[in-house]
Amino acid sequence: MRILVTGAAGFIGSHLAERLAGEGHDVRALDCLTDNYAPALKELNILALRGAGCAFFRRDLAQDALLDLLQDVEAIYHLAAQPGLSAVVPFEAYVRNNIMATHRLLQAAAETPALQAFIHISTSSVYGARATGDETAEPKPTSYYGVTKLAAEQLVMAASREHGLPACSLRLFSVYGPRERPEKLYPRLIDCLLEEREFPLFEGSEEHYRSYTYVGDIVAGMLAVLENMPRCRGEIFNIGADTAITTGEGMRIVEELVGRKAKIALQPRRAGDQLETRANIEKAHRVLGYKPTTGACEGLAREVAWYREHVLGKVEV
Repeated sequence: MRILVTGAAGFIGSHLAERLAGEGHDVRALDCLTDNYAPALKELNILALRGAGCAFFRRDLAQDALLDLLQDVEAIYHLAAQPGLSAVVPFEAYVRNNIMATHRLLQAAAETPALQAFIHISTSSVYGARATGDETAEPKPTSYYGVTKLAAEQLVMAASREHGLPACSLRLFSVYGPRERPEKLYPRLIDCLLEEREFPLFEGSEEHYRSYTYVGDIVAGMLAVLENMPRCRGEIFNIGADTAITTGEGMRIVEELVGRKAKIALQPRRAGDQLETRANIEKAHRVLGYKPTTGACEGLAREVAWYREHVLGKVEV
């Protein structure tokens, strides 16, 4: 199939595009390359994409021409977004990059006759402080990110309901692994341990429960949707690990892998953060056969090894 992956220079998008190309698909990898973190890390991802045979395009979904990139495209994985919780990112950036960008992509998709699947990548943040229910649970987002990702998801669902777009949405849970964004918990912790610097920890976050899900298991869920698209049209799926550990437990695994104890620099509690995520994946298991297989120790060992090989002493994060 000819497949467009948006946000392809990012953490999850690069893994997905690389895997799709490895399975023989014709992959168009799109990213606008915002400077929200070290450009050198995104360049590493782009090198991997090109090495896998993906064609890379730099475009901004919110303003650039898109129809030429969608010519003869049969499937779209839409991962591009303004990520995370941040006190320094203005609300307007979330609206532009999560809502307006999705709206423009949907407009272009509506003019793509070959399209068989529009797979929107959403987040457990739409559920709010506690993400533990199934897909019918009432969304109660507590952050700009969660609010605008929910709005983007509903734009996609509306296009499916009203215009017959072959679309679905995947709500991902706490993804980690090689290429993870440097401001996230595990890359920051790994960096601080290896460089023997203080690790900034938000007050109370050590007790938060998370369905930490290895990126390879997330990608497997994404591929399963493409293989079962007729059963997925108009549906929403939780994609994550059905087990949870505390942030503190995850930190201790990394400390053991590196062989050092973190020097904690306690920070004020972070507004809008989730208190508990525990992915209910009964629907994904039933419809897609989805079942994550990578435990935290195995997945974090891979992330530490990747960081040592590709980032430590080579990229300023």
